Amino acid sequence: MVNETESDLPSGLSKPSLRALHGAGYTQLHQISKLTESELLQLHGMGPKGIDEIRRALIEKGLSFTGES
Repeated sequence: MVNETESDLPSGLSKPSLRALHGAGYTQLHQISKLTESELLQLHGMGPKGIDEIRRALIEKGLSFTGES
């Protein structure tokens, strides 16, 4: 499992969403900002709520999903 101090993913993400992200090698928001929402939704365990949580966290860091302004 990924060490929590190495990750800046939102703490409110569900366990299935976190497993999906960690399983795909994503532990940092800047990594996720290189994806589209559609690509992220293709991960098993990632759903609309998880996308919303990540979108809010990206915005707080001045980031967004790729293809968004």
